[in-house]
Amino acid sequence: MPADQNEVCEFCAGTGWEVIVGKGAKLCRCRVKDRHAQLTSRACIPKRYEACTLLNYHPQGDNIKFDEVFQTQSYALNDAQTLVREYPLLEMGLLLMGPCGVGKTHLAVATIKALIEKGISCLFYDFRDLLKEIQNSYNPVSNSSELGVLAPIYDAEVLVLDELGAMKPTDWVRDTMTQIINNRYNDHKVTILTTNYLDEPTNPNEETLTERVGVRLRSRMHEMCKTVIIKGSDYRIEMGKKRGQVERRNSPTNSRRKK
Repeated sequence: MPADQNEVCEFCAGTGWEVIVGKGAKLCRCRVKDRHAQLTSRACIPKRYEACTLLNYHPQGDNIKFDEVFQTQSYALNDAQTLVREYPLLEMGLLLMGPCGVGKTHLAVATIKALIEKGISCLFYDFRDLLKEIQNSYNPVSNSSELGVLAPIYDAEVLVLDELGAMKPTDWVRDTMTQIINNRYNDHKVTILTTNYLDEPTNPNEETLTERVGVRLRSRMHEMCKTVIIKGSDYRIEMGKKRGQVERRNSPTNSRRKK
């Protein structure tokens, strides 16, 4: 029904179906709008990323020379666009790998937002928050259960698990990761994963993704997700530097010096 329950939709007269002359009927635009709002709310996208879209993901680097940074970020954007365009004809998700601040979460959120526009049920979860919710469900005074926490994870048509491997890889953490990934793998559900860990670290002190999640789980990921390596500098650090430069230029002390 329309947002105002006292009003009757002019297109469907409250039936939910809009008649198209010569073509039949389709779900009314009032219902489509309501469904989009419901899907967006249920996706649990963090406020910080609500404005992220595929259109405002701008690859860093030199687009003239097509350097390595611009190349990897452009290809990552293309992979995200392809997933949106071809879903549900494909069953392979994305494993977005790279350092902090290269736009992995931006791309993941932008992808599910575009899928929501197509009426697809999506869900975003920071993996660390998910593990905490599962742990809290074991508390006798908790009103939730492990199955209650995991059911939406299993049911979502497309799931984003952000920051995979960020938690210390205890046996329980690995078992929980395997349980979630394996369930979606067996059900052919599309999953988008982001991680700061690589298969081949840039220095000897870094752990590999396999070391964080285990050999069996990494093997599953190869089959269920396309590995997308994104390179670049930390966008947040660069923006912080720019804000600092602007603030210094606009500071009262600097203004007096100019006078």
